[in-house]
Amino acid sequence: MNSPRPVSFIRLTLAATLTATVLSGCYVVPLGQPAPAAPPSQAYAVAPGPVAQSFSARLYPSNAEAARYGTVAGTVTNDMNGRGHFNAQIGGEQFQGEATRVAGSRGAGLANASGNRGGNLSCQYTMNSATLGSGQCVLNGGPAFTMHIGG
Repeated sequence: MNSPRPVSFIRLTLAATLTATVLSGCYVVPLGQPAPAAPPSQAYAVAPGPVAQSFSARLYPSNAEAARYGTVAGTVTNDMNGRGHFNAQIGGEQFQGEATRVAGSRGAGLANASGNRGGNLSCQYTMNSATLGSGQCVLNGGPAFTMHIGG
């Protein structure tokens, strides 16, 4: 003999089926999950480039034509790549130009500068050490100076 199923079991099965049908279109979103960790950042060391050095340049008159200008002060800035900038003021004229090392020599160099009034200053020098040098300069083909760099 078969006994009829209890009504509560049928109701429970129906309720579970209805709940599953209603929830089948939904999805679960987890809350409070930490964000994924970022990979650790890398630090890279960068080697500094050469730092430019500035030296004083003093031009002393070495002929009568240069004597009227007296001692002249200037500056040589070495960019540490075999060249630099040269400037001086002679008789109210500002001279600016370049200084370069002679290829293949240990310390010989040339410096040329143009003045804001059309003058030209041409120098030849030798660096005796990394910070000291000497040479000769000629202004517009006449006045001559002995040059000392550094110190």
